[in-house]
Amino acid sequence: MTRSRARPFLIASLLTASVGFFATASLAQDRAELAVYRNDRHGFSLSYPATRFVALPAASEDGRIFVSQDGNARLLTGALPNIDGKSLRAYRDFVLNESYPGAVVDYAPVRDNWFVVSGTRNGTIFYQRVNFACSGRVIKSWALLYPEAERGLYDRIVEQVARSFRAGDGSCG
Repeated sequence: MTRSRARPFLIASLLTASVGFFATASLAQDRAELAVYRNDRHGFSLSYPATRFVALPAASEDGRIFVSQDGNARLLTGALPNIDGKSLRAYRDFVLNESYPGAVVDYAPVRDNWFVVSGTRNGTIFYQRVNFACSGRVIKSWALLYPEAERGLYDRIVEQVARSFRAGDGSCG
């Protein structure tokens, strides 16, 4: 291969390596600076990248809202009583209809005491995990909402939060 033909390949390789390096470095930095949110009242916890999200002042002991530094993404977590006694599937339908009407759902597993709904609505990607605890009397949940254009960054964060989430036992009093 001549020197002039090799140059575009060399430049493309360097650009590809640089993009990969910075994406890996960014993810490594996020992992290095994980913060843990523990809700002692309801017995659940999760970790999140503290360099990306800032906790808003808590309105109650039932949960928290974290907002990305640029304001484009939100991580919400909390627990609430299942005062209507909804079944897991009925609550799933409620979440989809009330929180994400008209969404294109692309992932939605349902198990014995938890479900996930994930998809896109109006340019926003959502991922929500819901656990039923205390024989269905308490609903514990976390959700991450972020712009579709930033999927590459936030999909990795969703995976990290999902791996760290512990529904715990909490108080069933």
